[in-house]
Amino acid sequence: MKIIQEKHPLAIRWTHWVNFPILLIMIWSGLLIYWANDVYTVTIFGYTFVHFFPEWFYQWLHVPQRLAEGMAFHFLFMWFFTLNGIFYVLYTLVSGEWRLLLPNRHSIKEAWQVLLHDLHIRKMVPPQKKYNAAQRIAYTSIIIMGFGSVFTGLAIYKPVQFYWITWLCGGYHLARILHFALTIGYVFFFMIHIVQVVLAGWNNFRSVVSGFEVKDVPSIEEIEPVVEEQPKAQPLPVTLKKKANGKKTK
Repeated sequence: MKIIQEKHPLAIRWTHWVNFPILLIMIWSGLLIYWANDVYTVTIFGYTFVHFFPEWFYQWLHVPQRLAEGMAFHFLFMWFFTLNGIFYVLYTLVSGEWRLLLPNRHSIKEAWQVLLHDLHIRKMVPPQKKYNAAQRIAYTSIIIMGFGSVFTGLAIYKPVQFYWITWLCGGYHLARILHFALTIGYVFFFMIHIVQVVLAGWNNFRSVVSGFEVKDVPSIEEIEPVVEEQPKAQPLPVTLKKKANGKKTK
């Protein structure tokens, strides 16, 4: 028998779907800004393995000469990104949803079991409530990453006015490196998240849109009543007493 069960409140779904296009715009506009000073590479012993990003990548996305456009979009949508994140955190705190999101002391072990199950190495399904251990770690990490992006972004945006934030980040250049690394982290999160959504199936995706999921539960006919056998009553012992006149009575 199939039943419809509520899974995601409206506020969780709203912040999720609002954040998706906002973050895409932030990553895109950040790339337009980064083009003007693309200095980051992966270099070991003087040999550059990766350069962020090659010229063909910029040309393919039509990135060059769009610095002003990138700054305009980035500095506008950063406020929507921040406000949406603040609303999400406040809602989880007030509603108690944070109890379902925060990892516990078993999460690392259970997240490894989730990974093995997703790779079809482990057949047994890991323990899961609303979110499994891997989701708890991922969703908590993305909240911390969002705070880090806002913090380092302010250090880059207004390094003089927010000098104390810039100082806490280790200076302007380190703040920019951290901001860039967090952006790369979002890209990896997006890719893994989309793969997980596909693997989880349509029912899981539908619950994030509508707030409800369809679950299979056993019907009443499928549940066989268990009748306990009652012990048989034992007859009471009968004793005979002998009266003085010789007659026997019960």
